Amino acid sequence: MKQKDYHIYLDEQERWQIIQSLIDLKNALIAQGRYTDAVDDVLCKFFKAKQKKIKVQYL
Repeated sequence: MKQKDYHIYLDEQERWQIIQSLIDLKNALIAQGRYTDAVDDVLCKFFKAKQKKIKVQYL
């Protein structure tokens, strides 16, 4: 079964907030002595994702 692809459009501020939240989560997991593999995977995917400039049309 093919997985669905999801697209999310973020501006720079939203992108930065997501990165900061993931880093904070990773630091909290490290402080608790838990594994951070899942957060690392999400961060890697987030940084590898293509950034596309789109034109926003307001109605």
